[in-house]
Amino acid sequence: MPDNHLFDAIRSALPGLEAIFIETHDGRVLTYGDMLSMSAHLAHVLATRGVKPGDRVAAQVEKSAEALMLYLACVRCGAVYLPLNTGYTLAELDYFFNDAKPALIVVSPHNAQKLADTVRGCGAVLETLDEAGGGSLMGAAQGAPAQFSDVRRGSGDLAAILYTSGTTGRSKGAMLSHDNLLSNALTLRESWRFTAGDRLIHALPVFHTHGLFVATNTILVSGASMFLLPKFDPDAIVERLPRSTVLMGVPTFYVRLAQDARVNRDSTAGMRLFISGSAPLLAETHETFRARTGHAILERYGMTETNMNTSNPYDGERIAGTVGFPLPGVDIRVVDIDSGAVLHAGETGMLEVRGPNVFQGYWNMPDKTKAEFRDDGFFITGDLGLIDERGYVHIVGRGKDLVISGGYNIYPREIESEIDRLDGVLESAVIGVPHGDLGEGVTAVVVPRSGAALREDEIVAALGDRLARYKLPRRIVIVDELPRNTMGKVQKNLLRDTYKDLYTP
Repeated sequence: MPDNHLFDAIRSALPGLEAIFIETHDGRVLTYGDMLSMSAHLAHVLATRGVKPGDRVAAQVEKSAEALMLYLACVRCGAVYLPLNTGYTLAELDYFFNDAKPALIVVSPHNAQKLADTVRGCGAVLETLDEAGGGSLMGAAQGAPAQFSDVRRGSGDLAAILYTSGTTGRSKGAMLSHDNLLSNALTLRESWRFTAGDRLIHALPVFHTHGLFVATNTILVSGASMFLLPKFDPDAIVERLPRSTVLMGVPTFYVRLAQDARVNRDSTAGMRLFISGSAPLLAETHETFRARTGHAILERYGMTETNMNTSNPYDGERIAGTVGFPLPGVDIRVVDIDSGAVLHAGETGMLEVRGPNVFQGYWNMPDKTKAEFRDDGFFITGDLGLIDERGYVHIVGRGKDLVISGGYNIYPREIESEIDRLDGVLESAVIGVPHGDLGEGVTAVVVPRSGAALREDEIVAALGDRLARYKLPRRIVIVDELPRNTMGKVQKNLLRDTYKDLYTP
């Protein structure tokens, strides 16, 4: 067994101690040698604070190089890293802390006072860390040794717990092992052709799978480097394009960049890859970006519980509206929602996935874990989709977003795709809300393009020749924008709540 499964792989990919690992937005440079010493300093602090192998370390902190070093310190000392969204409220944090029972909790200094009682209540030690690398945690690290004897960890030992968004019911803590994280990082390194010569523009949050594991771990096992930006900033990205090779983003990034005249074939000439995920990318955005830059965005599909499952090909056709093929070592199938029978190509059903990337289960929820796995090891993703004749995977929507109206199963993505094609429409979201006669009424929430004047009757009329009558929206609501979470996903649960009385007499 390796001394420390994930970190051993990071060590083996080291390009040299003087090689750049991170360059921050203000020009500060951290080498791989700095990474080794800083993560060692912090691992010593964790150990002296009583953190033992298997203990949880929770962090609700702003994005910084030091936050990434804290994650690596947890890996090195055998702790389980628990990153928390910076937008979580005190009540939400209280649930997470009492559920995960962390030994140590790191928060931003301005939150320390209001969280002190909550932290004491769950028996944890409290430390602080700010976006500039200040706070009690880094203060304690200054006098710690620069060498650390990594704690032995095996492939099945936990490295992290990430809580799902909890749009329905309690948030669930997805338990991710060393091998879940490492296997996926190594697969992405090969599939996306990462080398030590790459430099990533990192503008994603680091409390989420996309920014923390997909971006950071892939860079680390490649010996590559990154520009670490606090958030999405078009000016900062445009400035760094000539010195970068890869951008990972969510669809919102590309919508904004495709509208920026500075983003063109000349400014992106040195870039080799633009990757999008966490939410569906509109086909129009895909085509607009390609026309402007000459680059076809690579869309992929993953989730908190599995990291990445599929990817459009690096070499080959990247088809807009699809998420590509299963990654090497990952099995994906589509099954009937009711019977569980495996469906044929082109048939829509529930996506199930199996592979070394799939998580270990939900923290403190053995019954929920058992219910989400088939006997043959396939995880029931909750996502609806199909695999076409060419093997490309298409995501239709979430199972909970399926609309059942008048006894018919209606897949929102099909209707959204037709609405989005109409003149004057920027984007749409289709939901089902309570309806006295039909059970659920198909309802479309539509965002117009700037300056467009959309009318409900005209949209319904335009859809009449494209959709079966039972799929036609009963109502269409015109809004300025759709509600989204921090990763750009449309929050349909909020839309369903907003319009729950739409068909009430």
